[in-house]
Amino acid sequence: YLKWLPLTSLEQLAAIKNLSKIESVLIFKHSTRCGISSMVIKRFEALFTEEHQHLKVYYLDLLNYRNISDEVGYAFQVIHQSPQLLVVKNGVSVYNASHYDIIQTDLTRFI
Repeated sequence: YLKWLPLTSLEQLAAIKNLSKIESVLIFKHSTRCGISSMVIKRFEALFTEEHQHLKVYYLDLLNYRNISDEVGYAFQVIHQSPQLLVVKNGVSVYNASHYDIIQTDLTRFI
């Protein structure tokens, strides 16, 4: 059910801020070299049910897009962690979690 949207350009951050005015937008920061990150992303995908299918979830590959990761931290005022989940609403981060806290997230509250 989870349809990842690749976050690969800084221009997308402006689009995310705009979209967040009408719905919650999620950003998942993932390190492909980190075992914890790999385990968490699999469990995060397993959280998605049919009711979550319309959530917009951006996937950020930290190793290939470090500049975007830095800008995400700056734009949304969150300290960098990996893995990390941010929820953006009305242009600001209203929720963020890292490591195993991500899989405790109640996605339904962001629909």
